[in-house]
Amino acid sequence: MSSSSTPKSDIEIAREANIKPISEISERLAIPSDALVPYGHTKAKVNFDFIRSIQNRPSGKLVLVTAITPTPAGEGKTTTSVGLGDALNRIGKPTMVCLREPSLGPCFGVKGGAAGGGYAQVVPMEDINLHFTGDLHAVGTAHNLLSALVDNHVYWGNQLGLDSRRITWRRVLDLNERALRSTVVSLGGIGNGYPREDGFDITVASEVMAIFCLATDLSDLEKRLANILVGYTRDRKPVHARDLKGAGPMSVLLKDALMPNLVQTLENNPAFVHGGPFANIAHGCNSVMATSTALKLADYVVTEAGFGADLGAEKFFDIKCRKAGLKPDAVVIVATVRALKMHGGVAKNELGNENVEAVKAGCANLARHVRNVKGFGVPVVVAINRFSADTDAEIQAIREASGEHGAQSVECTHWADGSAGAEVLAQNVVELVESGAADFKLLYPDDMPLWDKARTVATRVYGADDITAEQKVRNQFKQLQEAGYGHFPVCMAKTQYSFSADPSLKGAPSGFNVTIREVRLSAGAEFLVVVCGEIMTMPGLPRVPAANHIYINDAGQIEGLF
Repeated sequence: MSSSSTPKSDIEIAREANIKPISEISERLAIPSDALVPYGHTKAKVNFDFIRSIQNRPSGKLVLVTAITPTPAGEGKTTTSVGLGDALNRIGKPTMVCLREPSLGPCFGVKGGAAGGGYAQVVPMEDINLHFTGDLHAVGTAHNLLSALVDNHVYWGNQLGLDSRRITWRRVLDLNERALRSTVVSLGGIGNGYPREDGFDITVASEVMAIFCLATDLSDLEKRLANILVGYTRDRKPVHARDLKGAGPMSVLLKDALMPNLVQTLENNPAFVHGGPFANIAHGCNSVMATSTALKLADYVVTEAGFGADLGAEKFFDIKCRKAGLKPDAVVIVATVRALKMHGGVAKNELGNENVEAVKAGCANLARHVRNVKGFGVPVVVAINRFSADTDAEIQAIREASGEHGAQSVECTHWADGSAGAEVLAQNVVELVESGAADFKLLYPDDMPLWDKARTVATRVYGADDITAEQKVRNQFKQLQEAGYGHFPVCMAKTQYSFSADPSLKGAPSGFNVTIREVRLSAGAEFLVVVCGEIMTMPGLPRVPAANHIYINDAGQIEGLF
């Protein structure tokens, strides 16, 4: 898919990797063997005692990898994150990569695996893309334990007076399953409880996942879990997980999962893969535990945020960095000729034909992302992830557009060439970081009213004219403001395929409003989920799901995963 052709698939390349014992990887980081909790020979968790012991060390430099608005043509953000991490190590900068854990939903739905690609992957790829160390299962089980406690409380007399019509805590499943978006539970007679409407979200949209990724330690985890809002009484008094004594057992289920997972790249460089909230319906970043720990272990830390910069990067800045006190030193925006041609109006089946004018038109999308990221006070470099069909004229069009907006651009071939294909990008990143140009600032202050926070994101990041909502939604904003949640940041749940809430509007649309359909309070995660347009918190499978092509071959190997 880059300038050097290869017949091998990602999974074939991963199988041929010279994977070292995880103990050898940890030795490079000066992590003692007794600080590891091994899961086989190639992956391990790092225990809390060691993490606590390094907190007074100076922190390394933080680099965020984000992207233009995604298209079916692909951008390669995770692949670029891994390639950049390897390349920084290649030029003598001790670096760790921090990524999210893949959800089984996309793996068996649309996009396949999420461990990078080509010669820029984290391994063991198959383990990471499937059950890994069981973190996502722990999150789902902890979430559903609270769901069970809610209905059990109602069944046994409902001492708290929960109004079954106002229970807001749904259930979760780590698969795409549209049939479970809206359900009725407790059918089958009085022995099964009180029937009520319910529904499922995908596990990575769970507030438990958001809490898991924002918690700084076990104590903070339990405190946040206790604050989860599960519903209201008839007179609108809130009921929390602490009222059901849910935080303790939920913390027990999450205790081991909260330790970061240490793995390696194909070039045997260290990587944390931990936590996995989506960016279109959650905050789209790996765990604070992993990122903060990596910053104490390496000179450079490369992390990514989900989907385009309007979603992932904005939430990385305004939620993760705000909550964890992180200050990024540089940002890489990944772009491809193919994706920019789609933003310029080219159909997917015509992307192989040179079309410089379409690339130039599509660069309006890139330009808005560059402007937005620079608005946070962080310097930007554009990584052009080159495919074999890209022409020099098309690459030059991206270079010129990037330069016009004050960003360097670098051609990368890490998919085919590994770290060598991202070495120039790594050098550019080091120059940006060492220039000291970063002057990070948040998009809005804590004390800005909630409605104005949502409007600020929509107008300044998405390019909208304004936000709109029905009166009942406006009333929700007002009630949450008055209830003491006004200092929370907003987590916009919106389509990833457009700056707007309409996935069909490509490029850099203008003259639109963002309609807010729903507001959800995540009191434990400490943000307000603002649901825009038709975004779903439980995805469905496509007409031909990726699962149709995943199987075990005669040699006992997995095929079709990626």
